[in-house]
Amino acid sequence: MPESILPVVTHKVADLPLADRLLVQAALTVRLRAHAPYSKFLVGAALHATEGKLFSGCNVENASYGLTNCAERTAIFSAVAAGEKTFSRLVIASAGGVTPCGACRQVLAEFAPNLSILLVDSDHPEQAIEVNLAHLLPGRFIFDRS
Repeated sequence: MPESILPVVTHKVADLPLADRLLVQAALTVRLRAHAPYSKFLVGAALHATEGKLFSGCNVENASYGLTNCAERTAIFSAVAAGEKTFSRLVIASAGGVTPCGACRQVLAEFAPNLSILLVDSDHPEQAIEVNLAHLLPGRFIFDRS
């Protein structure tokens, strides 16, 4: 994984709590279901709702690139559709263990601005890098109705 200027913590996946290990496995598994015929870049995400449910998603590309949906948004949209709106942990699995794109960061921040995120390199899944969404998206957009 690339060096970071963000505050990060590196974990051995085997040392993580069971709930986090299950999230890692779910993200790695759903990653293999991604529809990425154009970029060939497979991403899986597993989101832990505060109430204990797990929601997963993969990236789904489209020939009209703007219609592509990222794994993180697929997972959170699925969770919201199921009635969940509070989240405690997200795992993202991809080659290289990349961070979420800007659009995903903003969508995630709508529900969990301080979300803990584990980044897993699918080529080296024994290790995870922990980051916080607040560090990935400082100064997020907030709609103020007042």
